Amino acid sequence: MKTLFPDKFNWPAYFLTIIFVRILFLGMGWLSLVAIMIALYQFIILFNSISTIIPTRHLLGSFMCVQFFIGPVLAYNGLDEYQYFMYKMRISEAAYFQYALPAVTLFIIGLHINSGKYQGEVVDLKQIEAFVKKNKKIPYLFIIIGLFSSIVGTYFSNDLAFVFYLLGSLKFIGLFLFIIGTKRLQVLPLIVVIGSIISSSFGNGMFHDLLTWIIYSASIFAIKYKFDFKIKLIGLSTFIVFAVVLQVLKGNYRAVTGVEKEKAGVETFAEIYQKENEKKGVFSFENLATSNVRINQGFIITNIMTNVPDKVEHANGSEMYQILEAAILPRILAPNKLNAGDRTIFVKYSGIPLTEGTSMGLSSLGDAYINFGIAGGIVFMFLFGAFYSYVLNVFQKNARQFPILILFTAMVFYYPIRPDCELQTILGHLFKSCFLIFMMIQTWKHTFKAQNITD
Repeated sequence: MKTLFPDKFNWPAYFLTIIFVRILFLGMGWLSLVAIMIALYQFIILFNSISTIIPTRHLLGSFMCVQFFIGPVLAYNGLDEYQYFMYKMRISEAAYFQYALPAVTLFIIGLHINSGKYQGEVVDLKQIEAFVKKNKKIPYLFIIIGLFSSIVGTYFSNDLAFVFYLLGSLKFIGLFLFIIGTKRLQVLPLIVVIGSIISSSFGNGMFHDLLTWIIYSASIFAIKYKFDFKIKLIGLSTFIVFAVVLQVLKGNYRAVTGVEKEKAGVETFAEIYQKENEKKGVFSFENLATSNVRINQGFIITNIMTNVPDKVEHANGSEMYQILEAAILPRILAPNKLNAGDRTIFVKYSGIPLTEGTSMGLSSLGDAYINFGIAGGIVFMFLFGAFYSYVLNVFQKNARQFPILILFTAMVFYYPIRPDCELQTILGHLFKSCFLIFMMIQTWKHTFKAQNITD
């Protein structure tokens, strides 16, 4: 549990910040304040870990805090009045946090069970450098396979498209190898890989992958170049501003490129930014308030809790069985398994009607409650976190023989760190990516083995 409670932590600064928040928001309830305290602690240990590890555990915990703590706190403390009625918190603050607070907290604790000294998150720089020196073509090969898969994957559907989606992330593994394994920064691979994710994100109006890969790429740069406090603070501030702009404007962007058929791309987004800035300001209170729903997964949980069990009975594990079936079994063995983004399941348990083209997920927290209720859901979230920790530990164990595996944890977890997605898609991504990596390592064992290094 040392990864959750590190030796070096600035407790005076932490408590001074909490006191400042308490004074600034005197009307805030105590449950909201506790949620803020847990989230702030999680954010600080994430920030501190940058430049030492690939912070998968801290990212998992931080994203959960953003969507199940920060978003709901803002909603309960004034921003709900700016939301469409279906997107408001449907139960009291006390009723929501009696489930969300222990569920998310125990999930985070589960993440750090048997975590040792950041098992599955510490990169062996010397081994990666030796690997790249011996296998100079492999980073290029990964990038080419990733770019090719990202392009051809759009022409397939369902399970086959998902395989290409996974293979598409190999371009980032290739980029990571270049960053760590070469003495001089390779500018062309960096431009090609980052440019491709920017192009695809603005092309389809979906920005989660862009933000996530920016975080993972930045963590690799930080490990390589040992970013100090000032650089990390500048990077964090820039990222927050960029993420907020995307959240505020992406609704307008999708409307313009979808309904109005404007050409998708950075130029169109820049035009929307300029128009919004001239009209009322991108960072106006109204824009920030209405966009809170984009980080507030809690409103879906409250809809679920008003719908289950009053209108729909608890699934008692039956829906979880469907989720595991969809995640593990190929469609040839389970032809009737759930699809990614299954609208029927979502509408049934949340009671929220979805218009054509709208996609929402019940989330792991929602699925846990649907199947096991409040107490059972809290226990499930702890076990779920412990399962993630176990996966990272397996990577650590095998990385002794194949050090490059640690870089592949980004490929495995870049989708599961999103709390707003369906559990069947999250687990499907995790299982299939692990299987893909296993097959690759088994096929080219000799290539990926640890190098004999002499100092």
